[in-house]
Amino acid sequence: MAAVCRTLCCSVLKHSSRQFSTTCGVQGGELWRKEHGLARSGTEYGPLTDAPDWSFADGRPAPLLKGMLRRRQEREVLARRIVMLSSEVDKGIESWREKQEEAKRIEEHKKSQSLKPKGRLLMKKNPQS
Repeated sequence: MAAVCRTLCCSVLKHSSRQFSTTCGVQGGELWRKEHGLARSGTEYGPLTDAPDWSFADGRPAPLLKGMLRRRQEREVLARRIVMLSSEVDKGIESWREKQEEAKRIEEHKKSQSLKPKGRLLMKKNPQS
């Protein structure tokens, strides 16, 4: 029965003058939105997803919906991760600077501890003095 239905649907689609598309309709405008600095779909963030749908007549805010709570929690986790990674990068840069300064100090110490020229070599080095 399923094979007959599949064959019937395929033959109807082949003979119809209208084209059949299997692409997702949500993707329309995604590239344009990305180029203009917007979300890739209209439902990711913005006032339509972040603001409450309604409020009480006396001005009290509506209770948060499950999706709003989930998005708030995801953003909080993301913000905490960004802060943690940023502090790790700062610590890494600071330790790299300390290593560079330590290497420079060691090099200067080695130069100061090396043997100095004496006698004729000292005079040849500074002929103008």
